[in-house]
Amino acid sequence: MLFLAKAAGIAIMVWFYMTAKEKGESTVKWVVIGLMGYWLAWWAVKLTVLAGLVGLFGKNFTAVFIVTQIPAICAIGAAYLVRKKLLADIAKKAD
Repeated sequence: MLFLAKAAGIAIMVWFYMTAKEKGESTVKWVVIGLMGYWLAWWAVKLTVLAGLVGLFGKNFTAVFIVTQIPAICAIGAAYLVRKKLLADIAKKAD
C-alpha cells in the first residue's frame, strides 16, 4: 500500500537533485532537505489524519487503499513548498 509513498520519495530526491544541479547548489544538501521535508510531512499526516479515517472505511478495501494515499499526496505538497522556499532563498542571495 505504500507504493505511492516510496515512488514519490524517489521522485522527490530526483527532483531536488536536478534542481540543485541546475542552480549550482549543493545537491546532497538539497536532496536531504527535500527528503526530510517529504517524510516529516508524510509521518505527521499518517499519524494524525490517517488513523481516524481508516477506521471509517474498515470493510471496504478500495476506500482504505485510496485513503492511505492521502499522506503521500500531502507530503508531495510539502516538498513543493520546501523547494519553493529554497528557490526563494537562492533568488534573495543573488540580489
